[in-house]
Amino acid sequence: MAEPVAPIVSPVSLLSRKARPCGWCGAQLPEEDRAGRRRRYCAQSCRQRAYERRSAVQRGGLPEDAVVLSTAEVADLLDRLFQLRCAAEDVVTATQDGATLAELGVLAEQVRVSAKGLERLR
Repeated sequence: MAEPVAPIVSPVSLLSRKARPCGWCGAQLPEEDRAGRRRRYCAQSCRQRAYERRSAVQRGGLPEDAVVLSTAEVADLLDRLFQLRCAAEDVVTATQDGATLAELGVLAEQVRVSAKGLERLR
């Protein structure tokens, strides 16, 4: 009896099925089974923000991979970095003070939440 042969899957079809992040906000794009160009953005607003950024980079003579943040966005990012550092220091202090595993688990969750907040720049 002959062994069943697995269907041949082209690399292009594998790429089209793989979930990808939005090119602006990083949100997960839905998987697409349709033909044609794949989506790069999750919404029209993200597409517009990306266009505005590309236009500003071209006008300002900045490198293509430059990240432009407003003063408010930098302040928000610094606040979130401070929260992450404080949460990490809490874990170190609790460990030195002999905290229980349950207490350390709660503190580790705070570190995780703070780090997740840093993943978004906008």
